[in-house]
Amino acid sequence: MFGFITALNDILIPHLKNVFSLNYTQAMLIQFCFFGAYFVMSIPAGILVRKMGYKYGIVVGLVVAGIGCLLFYPAAGVRSYPIFLLALFWLASGITVLQVAANPYVTLMGKPETASSRLTLTQAFNSAGTTVAPFFGSVLILSVAAAAGTGLEQPNSQNLLALQQSEATAVQVPYLILAAAFLFMAAVFAVLKLPQIEHIAQDGAGSSLNTPPLPVSAWSHRHLVLGALGIFVYVGAEVSIGSFLVNFLGEEKIAGLAETEAANYIAYYWGGAMVGRFIGAAAMRSIAPGKLLAFNALAAACLVAVAILGSGSLAMWAILLVGLCNSIMFPTIFSLAVSELGPHTSQGSSVLCLTSVGGALVPLLQGVLADTIGIQLAFILPLLCYLYIVFYGLKGCRAQKYR
Repeated sequence: MFGFITALNDILIPHLKNVFSLNYTQAMLIQFCFFGAYFVMSIPAGILVRKMGYKYGIVVGLVVAGIGCLLFYPAAGVRSYPIFLLALFWLASGITVLQVAANPYVTLMGKPETASSRLTLTQAFNSAGTTVAPFFGSVLILSVAAAAGTGLEQPNSQNLLALQQSEATAVQVPYLILAAAFLFMAAVFAVLKLPQIEHIAQDGAGSSLNTPPLPVSAWSHRHLVLGALGIFVYVGAEVSIGSFLVNFLGEEKIAGLAETEAANYIAYYWGGAMVGRFIGAAAMRSIAPGKLLAFNALAAACLVAVAILGSGSLAMWAILLVGLCNSIMFPTIFSLAVSELGPHTSQGSSVLCLTSVGGALVPLLQGVLADTIGIQLAFILPLLCYLYIVFYGLKGCRAQKYR
């Protein structure tokens, strides 16, 4: 559901752009509001999870996300773009609570050395959602909107307004379905008997006596702070590449594809991440997570370099293969960053979710570069992001010991 909701924004952007006759800056407020919720709500979500626990944090997140989906119904009914943005922010706030609660819970439910493997497996299903969502949106939103315009060859202002109203209401049924799914899952999690995890500061013998004081907050852990920057640049790079794929593949020097044809290749990008996460979940049971992270990030940087310097099918497939390299990055950075945080784990999780705001800021900066030096050279920005992740995997992820 995390991945499904996020990828569905790629359908909402062109759809709402037509419904409200938006320019590109106005349309990108969709991503800005969505990822902005991570920045605004992560710290409050961390406080909520510390007070309620992981299980009920998940339940609250599911309920809030369900309410956010329900808000799409009145937004479409009155055809109000601000209400759509409010609904997106509310929905993303629920997803933020879910991330803050569920991700560290998964890392703690088992042996520490296999935490990255567990989180990578859950993220593999996240990628399954990003792969399926565009098809869902295409069938239930875009095709319905297209059908609404059938028979209007030269619409005047009156029936154009009616057409836009019909297109707006195309999102009502899909988001009602999503709301029902979220609320159903909330009910399931509310009655499930899940392990309750307590953090107790103890020494190696299991006694809490003579234990040196823990850092005053999660921010005192260097590997968490560096990991937060790692999440920022990773989410930024992933979203940037996905956002520019259609335009990049449309370049005559690359593939010269029409937008509708180029859009079909996005599935290779997100599908590669899904396949890579299933493979990575198994690989990290025998390979150190930091080393595998550094290897994937270096491979991604090399592929982006080929896309910048190359042309034709070589550049096209190089940028699409970056999705495969992306596969293990988020869950691995996350699990490495929250390792050995003890009672500060939920706070550390909220810090990491907060830095997902990179998905709002890095693409914006790459857009400025694209306008200045061209879309192909603008990919230098995600290349630099991946080089930082190489550093984090090799050195930055080492947790400091407070004993």
